[in-house]
Parts: sequence; structure tokens; C-alpha cells
Amino acid sequence: MALPSWSSDVELLVKLGLFLALLLVGFVFGRLNERRHFRHLAVREHELRDILVFATRTLPVGGTGASILVCGSVVIGEDYFKRVAAALRSLVGGPLTAYESLMERGRREAIVRMKEEARRRGATMVFNVRFETASLAEDGLRRQALFSAEFLAYGTALLPMHAE
Repeated sequence: MALPSWSSDVELLVKLGLFLALLLVGFVFGRLNERRHFRHLAVREHELRDILVFATRTLPVGGTGASILVCGSVVIGEDYFKRVAAALRSLVGGPLTAYESLMERGRREAIVRMKEEARRRGATMVFNVRFETASLAEDGLRRQALFSAEFLAYGTALLPMHAE
């Protein structure tokens, strides 16, 4: 016995509803997580404001002491909403603004972690700071893997000289 023709229409509506529900869940929880992370970053950045960071290759004027390598790294992944929004934007071209906040969070988190390591080691500043990023979305031709990226910030931390 053949199924009524409306059953395929209902199935299509159910799939569309599921897609929209997942999109909404991804948007809501992704946005909440992102905002919480930005708030947490702001607090940690404020606590570490005394650790100075310079991109210059040479030691800043007045800096003396021993130097050590410090780094901070983080892997940030996309949420489902960002994936869909970026895919839709890719169809027409232009900047993928859905990923801009992900990139900002990654860079800021890497710097905070680098500064935290510098503080643990007793450093007062970090110079010659550099960034590296790597995409972790490699999944062959299937393109089923969610995008994630590793952010690495590293530099030379200056340990103050102690008078004896």
C-alpha cells in the first residue's frame, strides 16, 4: 500500500523544523557562551594590566634582567549558528563577520594566557610578541568537521633583576 503524498511534505516540514530549531539553539547558546567568554576575558585582562606587552623585537628602554620564552595558546571552535551564517555569506561573498568574534576571542585569550605564564614566572613585561594561528578544520573532502582554530601568542618575558 502506498503512503499518501502528503507524508513526504510532512517529513520535509519536520526536517526544516529540526534545522531551524538547531539553528536557534546554536544561536542562543553560542551567543551566551561568547558573551560570557568576553566578560571573563575583560576581567582577566584587567587583572593582568601591569604586565606590559610589546611587539618590538628589541628590549624596551629601561628594561633589564633575564629573559625567558613565554607562550599562551587556545583552541576556539565555531558554534552551529556561525557555521550556517558563514556558509550563507560564502554564497554571496564578502567578509565572514560571523567568524570575526571567534578570531578576536582567540587572540585575546592567547595573550591573556601568555601574560598569566609571564606573571607565574615573575616577569614584568613581554616583548617581541608574535602570533601564530592554525586551522583545525581538516576533514578531507567531506567538509563535515566544524571549524576550529588554534591561537598561539609567544614572546620574550623580562624577569626583573633582584638587588642583593
